[in-house]
Amino acid sequence: MVGRGALLSFLVLFVVVPAALFSVITWQVVAHGPLLRVDQRVSDALVRPDRASEVLSDLGDVQVAVPVLVAVLVHVAWRGRSAGAARWWLPPLAAGLLMALLPVLLVPLKEWTARHGTDVMPPGVGYYPSGHTATAATGYGAAALVLLPWLRAALARAAVVVVCAVLVLGVSYGLVRRGYHWPLDVVASWCLCAVLLSVLWLVIGGFSRSSRRRCSGTASSRTGPS
Repeated sequence: MVGRGALLSFLVLFVVVPAALFSVITWQVVAHGPLLRVDQRVSDALVRPDRASEVLSDLGDVQVAVPVLVAVLVHVAWRGRSAGAARWWLPPLAAGLLMALLPVLLVPLKEWTARHGTDVMPPGVGYYPSGHTATAATGYGAAALVLLPWLRAALARAAVVVVCAVLVLGVSYGLVRRGYHWPLDVVASWCLCAVLLSVLWLVIGGFSRSSRRRCSGTASSRTGPS
């Protein structure tokens, strides 16, 4: 079981710190603070629109990230039900609800902050925070989190984490390189999704522990998440 100290450290590192950073960035965006000047300079140095950056940014499309998540959720639900795991439906349901909740959080933020785009984008507002980054981080991140408890090999677990990180970083780089978003738009979405995925991790962690206790306490030959 996770000790209170470890849980507190986790909450501070992956919930409190990202939430605080997100609040600071949002404040700077709304108040047009000095941090935006740094953001402008970083963007000017990085923006070089090309085909590769466009392809990378497309990996954050709803049409790409959501089907990947759905496929993983169906697989995990099937494995959980087949293994007779207690509350096998909880992790897929929680991950699905998290993705469904994302636009409910993003749309009001975009309307409230009304941030304009980079110099290569047409006139308009609603670029903060980055929806593509949030979709990629939530979709691929949630898929990884629900899949990890079912992977026994350390190499397989590491591969899933690496692939998830590469996809999210690739989308983030593509968005900034192409000029679709300011760097701070992307960083803010990282922070927001860190909080959301941490909550999902706590839900899945509790499910995994309860499943292991159930499996170890019965004579069933079926196996649950490990």
